[in-house]
Amino acid sequence: MSDNGAQVIVLAGPSGAGKSRLAERVGLPVLRLDDFYKDGSDPSLPRITDGQNAGIPDWDDPASWNVEDALAAVESLCRDGKADVPIYEIAQDGRCGWQVLDLDGSRYFLAEGIFAQEVVPALRARGLVAAAYCITQHPMITFWRRLTRDLREHRKPPLVLLRRGWSLLGDQRRVVAHAEELGCRVATPETAYAEIVRLA
Repeated sequence: MSDNGAQVIVLAGPSGAGKSRLAERVGLPVLRLDDFYKDGSDPSLPRITDGQNAGIPDWDDPASWNVEDALAAVESLCRDGKADVPIYEIAQDGRCGWQVLDLDGSRYFLAEGIFAQEVVPALRARGLVAAAYCITQHPMITFWRRLTRDLREHRKPPLVLLRRGWSLLGDQRRVVAHAEELGCRVATPETAYAEIVRLA
């Protein structure tokens, strides 16, 4: 437990599984871990090396994400109750500003994102995790919700989004298994919502 008593509830899971919607329903402060992506110009950014998408950034590789920055933000929130966090614009492949996330005295906050599972072991070892979930739904539901969201928000060109979505559809089982290995419990949005409400 941190000095001020704050702990994090981690929401991991495939893109489009409903993590952001769940976070909105719960009503706790939310740390958006997807805002810790590297800028598109970062030379360390991994890139797809084969197929029709060869050469574009591989945004589904954890190496495209600043895990150390994300861990530091979670620790600051647990220790100080607030943290400076980046604002990331997916359509622009980069950070477009900063904001202060203030827990305003809340004992719990949510940290959600497609790489959220990557921070669970380190945070659990430090006693900062209240719960960790891998949010899942039927793969076709996840595929459709992800595609319609990304098209609506103009995140990338439509053909890129369709190819990426099809690839992620086939990879969902592996993503869920990896999250379980790192300490997340698999749950539907409804199950996780009920448990988080009871906890918080």
